[in-house]
Amino acid sequence: MSGFLEGLKVLDLTHFVAGPYATRLMAAQGADVIKVERVGGGDPSRRAGPFPDGVPHPEKSALFSYLNPSKKSVTLDLKTAAGRRIARQLVEWADALIENFRPGVMRSLGLGYESLSALDPSLVVVSISNFGQTGPKRDDLAREINLYAFGGLMYITGHAEREPLQMAARLAQYGAGQNAFAATLSALFHRDSTGAGQWVDVAISEYLATILENALSMYSYTGANFPRTGNRGYGRAAWGPYPCRDGYAGVVAGPDHKWPEMAKLMGISALDDPKFADRAGRGANADELDALMLPWLMRHDKREIFERAQRRGLAFSYVATAEDILQWEHLDERGYFAEVDHPHAGRHLHPAGPFASDGTGWRLAPAPTLGQHNREVIRGLLGYSAGDLVALRGQGVI
Repeated sequence: MSGFLEGLKVLDLTHFVAGPYATRLMAAQGADVIKVERVGGGDPSRRAGPFPDGVPHPEKSALFSYLNPSKKSVTLDLKTAAGRRIARQLVEWADALIENFRPGVMRSLGLGYESLSALDPSLVVVSISNFGQTGPKRDDLAREINLYAFGGLMYITGHAEREPLQMAARLAQYGAGQNAFAATLSALFHRDSTGAGQWVDVAISEYLATILENALSMYSYTGANFPRTGNRGYGRAAWGPYPCRDGYAGVVAGPDHKWPEMAKLMGISALDDPKFADRAGRGANADELDALMLPWLMRHDKREIFERAQRRGLAFSYVATAEDILQWEHLDERGYFAEVDHPHAGRHLHPAGPFASDGTGWRLAPAPTLGQHNREVIRGLLGYSAGDLVALRGQGVI
């Protein structure tokens, strides 16, 4: 099946996670994505695990394989005049250029937006960086833990009496990648309407600030900081992850008119006490409520608890492991996973894409090997000769 973005041409000057995730979504939806990698080492994510059998190999990184399917890999040394010349020729080919160098690097390479726009006024350029292209902190360094801290998410995560907590995943990176994907398509829509290109500025830290739920509004409205509430958020009890026999079940006690089903589900008549009947009462008697529920939860498995509660109209869940997700029949039925057969890393399942639609599909060809498409792109697309290719390779340009 064809994808939504068939015919779109994207020059990918990104590395690691945020930028490559944005271009992954484009490539998997049919866009022609040419990924420019550093000569020698390539994208740093090639050196990030996990690796099959735990043995590092630049062509076997699970992270790189997940982020770069269906792309073409070209190696270029952008610090050389020849490398920059080839990059500018690729700019003339592209509809959009996505990059995530530190602010100012593209300009120092002679590839700043003004220069690129002079080549093609309709070009869309999307720049992804830690703190954006402007502002006093634009040049500051950051890792994931810094972004969680600066973005405010860390402050509201954890228990009130303990230190703030970092999320385990690279949420900021993937969220910024989603923003860059949406921003690129928005700018392309504008270009198709007006003929004018755009320079779009995506700050990774700002993604986190946009998902703080009511924290910013609370301070703006009341001057109060949103507190860390742990698993008893918003004054609720019997709400959140609870231990059970084989892991954690997600207990959701609400709305109030469904509370009598809790007593029936667990066979605990004491849960029918009127003091537990509404949210305020449950919050005021949270410790007693937990003591009543925990013995029953510890006698049952998470999947059993989930299924039995759902049949009673209770929105329970369970805390799924990676194994649970890969084996969940619901996702299998929806075609959520695609098997990718990589020539070096072997066969592995990858999430296909974040949405499904009729008549289009996700294209997940294996992630490219380093420089796999040098000949196809530099000779076939740009018209260089075989001798040129040999010379460029000898000069360390590709």
